[in-house]
Amino acid sequence: MSRTPEDRRARSLDRSSLDRSSLDRSWHLARTRPEMDVAEMEYALIRCFEGFGHWQAECLAAVSEFSGSGPENALLHMIRMNDRPKSVRDLCHLSNRDDIPNIQYSLRKLIKAGLVVRNGSGRSGVTYEVTSLGRKITDDYANVRADLLIEAVSRVPDLGKRLRAAAQTFDLMTGIYEESARTAATHRTYRQKTTAKAKRD
Repeated sequence: MSRTPEDRRARSLDRSSLDRSSLDRSWHLARTRPEMDVAEMEYALIRCFEGFGHWQAECLAAVSEFSGSGPENALLHMIRMNDRPKSVRDLCHLSNRDDIPNIQYSLRKLIKAGLVVRNGSGRSGVTYEVTSLGRKITDDYANVRADLLIEAVSRVPDLGKRLRAAAQTFDLMTGIYEESARTAATHRTYRQKTTAKAKRD
């Protein structure tokens, strides 16, 4: 029996209105509802982070010939933040990073590109600040960001409120991740016990 266009549209609507909970979202990191909630947030965060990296690279390329990674671009703006010099320790604190050798490598690239200058000496007296070129590029970046990214965000109703809530959630999750990481580091025997149990089984 042939179906009318109205029938086909109705069937399509029925399929599109299926309850998302009917989809199988379980896997080894998502065995329970709380595990699913965290796993979906984590993978959304991973995809968002990669999208953020693509945006940073393209926006930087639009205003500069410097070919920097997302973390290097972020580091440049952190150094410019509040227009005051920053130490490596400051940058670690602002970015929640502890990979100092990688940060120092990025700083050398920024210095070589003429965007950042190193001041001071000794282990605790060294700070970094943007040069006049670095200031111009970060200003130009801010302008392109306002014209493209912020304009797109502004067109979505209530997105500002949702972004503020998301930022609070990410801050909360950062603390939970850090505390859980400290606990895991404190109780390394957990891995040995589970390995021994798996061998017995």
